Amino acid sequence: MSLIYCVEDDESIRELILYALKNAGFEAQGFESGKELDFSTIPDILLLDIMLPGDDGYEILSKVRKNPRTSDMPVIMLTSKTSEFDKVRALDMGADDYMDKPFGVMELISRIRAVLRRSGQRKPLDQICLHGICLDSKKHRVMVDDKEIILTPKEFDLLQYLMENQGIVLSRDKIMNQVWGFDFEGETRTVDVHIRTLRMKLGDNGESVQTVRGIGYRFGGDF
Repeated sequence: MSLIYCVEDDESIRELILYALKNAGFEAQGFESGKELDFSTIPDILLLDIMLPGDDGYEILSKVRKNPRTSDMPVIMLTSKTSEFDKVRALDMGADDYMDKPFGVMELISRIRAVLRRSGQRKPLDQICLHGICLDSKKHRVMVDDKEIILTPKEFDLLQYLMENQGIVLSRDKIMNQVWGFDFEGETRTVDVHIRTLRMKLGDNGESVQTVRGIGYRFGGDF
């Protein structure tokens, strides 16, 4: 079942879209603004209103496209701006499609299915380069400022998980579950130990692995 996120500040429109999506067999979740967005789970499509409180749709789209973890995530813009300039701007920034308000929910669902068919042809991300660190999952290699560093398998998995979730705060429990597995019987202090050795091996670039006091860790800044 495909997961659809809808960012729309108008509650009546947001609820109507969610209702239509669920009736069409999709799993759907709504957000009032970009500030509420949670990419701990990546949706199959993001429906994004342009006129939003705080960051507008263009700003959110820009951040989404710059984040390696969400850069290939399909985005459909929902807009009351009907000028050709606004539509071209959205497409040039990486939107997969746009719909003018008001729109029919059946047309929206048809557009979603069309974008899902197209997005199914995209290749998965196998290389991430951020803050001078390049991780290649196929070659199982990490380069820091063009110099290869040697990591243990768990250090590699840990770094990959952090980089794939750039800007997202990850709790120690979540890191444990993802990197070591749900059946691992150790304590979360294991995460702290591996973070410390990982930072040492990354040198000055280790500052990209940030501690979020009382919660866990994140790689880099905002998503």
